[in-house]
Amino acid sequence: MTVPAPRVRRRPSVAGRALPLLLVVVLLAPLALLFVQTWRLTDDDRDLVVSERLGVEYLRALAPVTDALVEAQSAAVAGRPVSGEELTRAVANCASVDARIGDDLRAQERWAGLRAKLEALSDQSPTDPETAYAAYGETTDLLLELHRKVRETSGLVRDPESDSFFLQDGIGKDLPQAMVAAGRLADLTVLAARRPAAQQARTVAELAGVRVAALAPSADMVTDLRAAVDNSESTNLGPTVLTPLDTYQRAVEALAAYSTPTPSGEVDPGRLAGARAAVQSAGQQLQPVILNELDALLADRLDDLDRERWLAVGAAVTAVLLLAALAAILVTAARRARHRAAESRARTEDSGALPPTHWRAPASRPTEPRPLQPAGTGREPAATQWGPFDAAR
Repeated sequence: MTVPAPRVRRRPSVAGRALPLLLVVVLLAPLALLFVQTWRLTDDDRDLVVSERLGVEYLRALAPVTDALVEAQSAAVAGRPVSGEELTRAVANCASVDARIGDDLRAQERWAGLRAKLEALSDQSPTDPETAYAAYGETTDLLLELHRKVRETSGLVRDPESDSFFLQDGIGKDLPQAMVAAGRLADLTVLAARRPAAQQARTVAELAGVRVAALAPSADMVTDLRAAVDNSESTNLGPTVLTPLDTYQRAVEALAAYSTPTPSGEVDPGRLAGARAAVQSAGQQLQPVILNELDALLADRLDDLDRERWLAVGAAVTAVLLLAALAAILVTAARRARHRAAESRARTEDSGALPPTHWRAPASRPTEPRPLQPAGTGREPAATQWGPFDAAR
């Protein structure tokens, strides 16, 4: 009879022990890649919003410079004394803002050129209206170029949201152009009344071009602001913007009416100057409203991006902790398996060699007769016991 030998537990291979940890690493790799991509995308969006807010701050500093420059131009063309206090304060404030964030927006060079022009106008105020009109025209052109530069370098022109894009387009492009062109239209009307008859044909064509330049951006700004309100999820944008926008729109309509030549080809300079002043006043009320709403939208977007970043970090940390716990469980299970295998091997070594494979009779049950026992006694015990009974029978 053969007894099967006990099965010896096989020791797991190196690949089998490393497979659980390899699976954990394989799960961790795509998680890390996803986290890095999410972080980069969020970081790019966040950098854009931060830069846009710098652009809004710079545009806020340029708005008083625009208003003061247009007023100074009207005074110089009309032959009135030019009060440089307001323009000086606006320039000083804008200079401080440029010194702080102008390098980030790459606007310092353009601001330096514009500031040199402004200081030249203040130091040497031209006495001839035509010369003043030309000099201030060059300066306002530099000012509009600075508006464009700030919008481009800050990323406002690349804003991905509809409401904030329309707001920045209205406050950074349309409104400054409309304010400057409205001032030029009123000033050119004053100059047209003084020009000789030989220049009237040229003056009429020039007035028509400036009138289009004043009314077109005003209409574009109204369209932009209404589009911003229609496409915005903010409940504050509509009630805040629409009221001053209506006031500005009525002022622009009056400017369009008073700038239209009569059948005789004449325009009333006094009424046109009043309409221009109304447009400028309505624009001054509208500027801070748009800038505040635009900055509020960007601030809310920045908070959302920061929240997304923290959620991504929290999700990544949680996933890493879960994978670490899984790795710890797998390592612990592998150690226990090795420990049990070592104990099994130790018990096998303590019991000696392999157990015998052939059965042997116990030593206490001999198969041979005892030496002093009579022959046959051990082999026929039944006959000895029943002998007398057989004899009597």
